[in-house]
Amino acid sequence: MTGIFAHAMEDFPNECCGFLYGNEQGGRIIERYVPVSNAREGDQRRRFTIDPMDYLRAERQAAEWGTTLVGVYHSHPLHPAIASEHDLAQAMPWFSYVIVSVFQEEVREIRSWRLAEDNPQFIEESITH
Repeated sequence: MTGIFAHAMEDFPNECCGFLYGNEQGGRIIERYVPVSNAREGDQRRRFTIDPMDYLRAERQAAEWGTTLVGVYHSHPLHPAIASEHDLAQAMPWFSYVIVSVFQEEVREIRSWRLAEDNPQFIEESITH
């Protein structure tokens, strides 16, 4: 998680983003992360966008590594690590969405969310690091 925290601090006050790779053996295990550029046009302090070509490259990278693309991380500068309505609207089933809350010179919290199976709402996942 240290690298994700550093990415969030480096991109502050803008939102950072990246991919999470891992496996599902005995629960979701994150094995590595890969930062990507926030492709959002306009104000990157309140939103992030991942280029569709980055998703394609991420899927190919997962296949090369023999792992699974299990989610996305991004930061919430000056806001809590709670999934927003925008996050919900952009979410894909089965992905984990790790959110890092950054205030000035520190990471305040990190939380993970996943879409519920039976309705379009986020449920919180536990994080062990």
